[in-house]
Formats: sequence, C-alpha cells, structure tokens
Amino acid sequence: MQLANRLQPLQANVFADMDRAKARALAAGKEVIDLSLGSSDLPAPSPVLEAIAHSLADPSTHGYLLFHGTQAFRQAAAQWYTQKFGVAVDPETEVLALIGSQEGTAHLPLAVLNPGDFALLQDPGYPSHAGGVYLAGGQVYPMPLREENEFLPIFADIPEPVLAQARMMVLSYPHNPTTAIAPLSFFQSAVAFCQQHNLVLVHDFPYADLVFTAEPPPSVLQADPTKQVAIEFFTMSKSYNMGGFRVGYAIGNAELIRALRQIKAVVDFNQYRGILNGAIAALSGSQASVQAAIDIFRQRRNTTIQALHQIGWNVPSPDTALYLWAKLPAPWATDSIDFCTRLVEATGVALAPGAGFGKAGEGYVRFALVHDPTILAIAVQRIAEFLQAAPRSI
Repeated sequence: MQLANRLQPLQANVFADMDRAKARALAAGKEVIDLSLGSSDLPAPSPVLEAIAHSLADPSTHGYLLFHGTQAFRQAAAQWYTQKFGVAVDPETEVLALIGSQEGTAHLPLAVLNPGDFALLQDPGYPSHAGGVYLAGGQVYPMPLREENEFLPIFADIPEPVLAQARMMVLSYPHNPTTAIAPLSFFQSAVAFCQQHNLVLVHDFPYADLVFTAEPPPSVLQADPTKQVAIEFFTMSKSYNMGGFRVGYAIGNAELIRALRQIKAVVDFNQYRGILNGAIAALSGSQASVQAAIDIFRQRRNTTIQALHQIGWNVPSPDTALYLWAKLPAPWATDSIDFCTRLVEATGVALAPGAGFGKAGEGYVRFALVHDPTILAIAVQRIAEFLQAAPRSI
C-alpha cells in the first residue's frame, strides 16, 4: 500500500517516544509521575457541568450542530473578549467555534498556504503548528527563540528569499514551552511586519488567563484592532479545565474566519450543543474558578521552584501558570531526549524534552505542574537522586 507523501514529515514524534518510555517504566513497576503533558488535573467548574447535564435531558440538543446553531456561543465568546481586551468583535463574521483551538491552528494553513509556501513558526514551539503546515504542503521556516532575546523572534533575521515565499507567521504568547510573555509593543511590531510583507498573523492564545501578573497578557488584536491581518485562537482547556470537552474558538479577520469556516465545513460539524452550553456558562458566568486555578498553579510553581533550587537546579520562576522551562545541567545539555528517557525509566518522573518542541529547544526540559505540591516535591527529590546516581560524561 502506498500512502501520501505528506505523511513523511509527520513520522518523527518525540512525545510518542516518551509515551513508550513511560510504558516501559510502568511495566517495570515504577510509579509514574507524569509532568510531560500540559493537561490540567483540575475539574471543570460546577456551572459548566450543570449546564451540560441540563442539556442532556433536552432532545433538541441531540442533533447535528451547524454554524448558525453556534450563535449563542459566538456571542458569549465575543462579549468575553471585548470585556477583557477592549476590542469590539462581530460574532457573526469575526468568531468561529472550533473543536479545540488545535483544530483551528492545524486547518488554517489549508486556507492560507499553497504547496511550497513558507510559514514562519517559533522554534521552540507547539508541535501541531508545524503539522498543519506540512499537511497543507507548505514549508516551515523556524524562527529561533533565544533566552538572550527574551524568547522573542528577531524578524530582521528572516532571509528575504524566505519572506518572498512566506504567507503566514504563527506566534503564541504566553509561550509554550518557554513561558515567555510578549509585550504589546512586540505585537505592534509583528503586525507592522506582517502588513509590510503581506503575511497572515496567527496568534495561538491558550494561556490568556493563566498568568500571575496583575494585568492580562496582551491580545494580538489589541495591536490590530481593525483586524487587517490577524486571527487569534482561544481554548476552554486551560482557563476552565475543559481539555476533554474539546471547545475552542477563533476571533479575527473576517476573511480568514470565512476561509477557515469553509475548511471546517468539509471536515466536521460542531460539538454537541450541550458542551457549548457549558462553555457559554464558563465564559459568561463568574470567573472565580479561573482565579482559583491561578492560585493553585502559583502554589505549585513556588513549591517546585523552591525544591529545584534546593537541589542546585536554578530554574527561573515564570509569570505564567502550568509550566517551567528548565535549562538542563551541563552534562545533559546536548541531549534532552536521552535525559528524559533515562529519567522516566529510572525514576518514573516524566518530563517533556525540549528537543520535542524544535531544534532551539535542545538543552531544556519542560515541567507541567499538573500534580499537587506534595507530588511535585517527590518528583524533584527523585530527580535529585537520579542526577546523583547517574552522572553523565560530557
């Protein structure tokens, strides 16, 4: 059987390799503490579950759900966005419901790229961003994110021949995996750059709420309030602990929203209406559960940072929730995959290797703070024992 060539760039998957390493650890009797996946362990808010439960008894919610049936959700998303960021949004032409924001970021390249076109992606960055480009027959140009540049790309370093073939740029701040936050001035520069070079500007914004700063991180649409070049993707997975419910949405340029809607129309319908009713309850109701989650992740961050410092691993304390981005000790700095594989097989502690997020992620690992502080402290102690028992030759 001969399969499509577009599958070739999708063969390598570090996280599948890590999943096999976790399975080997379990088979060897290890108790696995999985800090490799950014899936919140907190429950969805009660009003969300109540709205979904109420919907289940209503047979009118049981059928297919097309675009016009998502109107109430799109209105709730637009209202939430305008209240938070101060930019007016038309829920009819500038909002689209998605089955998780990953659906949107993976499908948008099909609407923007022709075969051979470049997409400018962050390196390190979220792996599905590249996957969507490859499925569209596009080429990836990685924009390196360096600590000395505060993990922001340097647009002036992008070669002119690449820009001549580029059609889109993908950004995501607060950033996964580095935890960097971009200022509004950076987004203003990005909008101007994309306007100059006729690029679509895509901003993946899953961590809009989960920050420890007094002010929310900026939205790209605050730098492009008339929505000339930008589209932004949101998810209910992080703020409202609804990862398994698969609810996201896009807000932005009406032409891009319409194009993405055309792609979506031939791929799927929407979620069960009851799930969207739960999402409406989350967006339009009290945000106390969001603040409670922030407080929980702040405590987890503080516990883990303190424990790591006590064992001599000086990891910086981020202003965003859920992750730590840690530079590996010198003996391991050239092979994060080897470090993570050996660590989980020896101790049961699973971290995400920086190399899985791109070439520029090598030398780092990502901690996902998805366990209680007591478990996180145990994980750090196991890491300390591993570093002492398995020193690596440089």
